Amino acid sequence: MEGKEEDVRVGANKFPERQPIGTSAQSDKDYNEPPPAPFFEPGELSSWSFWRAGIAEFIATFLFLYITVLTVMGVKRSPSMCASVGIQGIAWAFGGMIFALVYCTAGISGGHINPAVTFGLFLARKLSLTRALYYIVMQCLGAICGAGVVKGFQPKQYQALGGGANTVAHGYTKGSGLGAEIIGTFVLVYTVFSATDAKRNARDSHVPILAPLPIGFAVFLVHLATIPITGTGINPARSLGAAIIYNKDHSWDDHWVFWVGPFIGAALAALYHVVVIRAIPFKSRS
Repeated sequence: MEGKEEDVRVGANKFPERQPIGTSAQSDKDYNEPPPAPFFEPGELSSWSFWRAGIAEFIATFLFLYITVLTVMGVKRSPSMCASVGIQGIAWAFGGMIFALVYCTAGISGGHINPAVTFGLFLARKLSLTRALYYIVMQCLGAICGAGVVKGFQPKQYQALGGGANTVAHGYTKGSGLGAEIIGTFVLVYTVFSATDAKRNARDSHVPILAPLPIGFAVFLVHLATIPITGTGINPARSLGAAIIYNKDHSWDDHWVFWVGPFIGAALAALYHVVVIRAIPFKSRS
């Protein structure tokens, strides 16, 4: 993009935003709106950083599935919840792994580890279609390999304990499961947008350092709420990997819920962020 593009449209700064009290009110950093990512960027395909980012997404999703599926199996294997880490432990495993993996990969790939997150960021023009499709493919492959390694280590236990596959729990309708996935993914993707917002970077220099923490904590809280309903998907790659390796009929019956729900939730979060939260960008405090 040639020249310096004005990041404040005519009239957008008519009503300046109020500054919060505290550290963010003390910063004098100017704010520069990053330009929208191109829809298709052929130059990426010849860049090592592009391919490296996909590899990082593959490894991160592989590790995510490996640890979390083993945790789920450990809880199901125990005679009672009190004899294991329970639902809280499962939620901590998912949230903790996201925290660690986002911290490790944020500077390489952005630390998506989730097709729904990638989809939401694509809709907000944070990355190109080329990169979005590449990430989603690598995330799904990583998830399949992660669940496959767990099954390879303990095949009998894997099949007997459900393989960490997502299903809508008995007593809940598919509509209830879909709603839980939509809202849960909205919480996650909304947190991702807020934690990585360039405007907050300008206001609070510490925000990018802490970004993995609220994202991981959001995953933890959503799991606490929705594990009893759907086992908590909010990540189509995670659901796909477990379903393919487990490969039982009931694991596929509700599988569409774990794609449609997260993608709708991600789209709503992107829409809310772009249309409402970021509707009036600012350039300075004057």
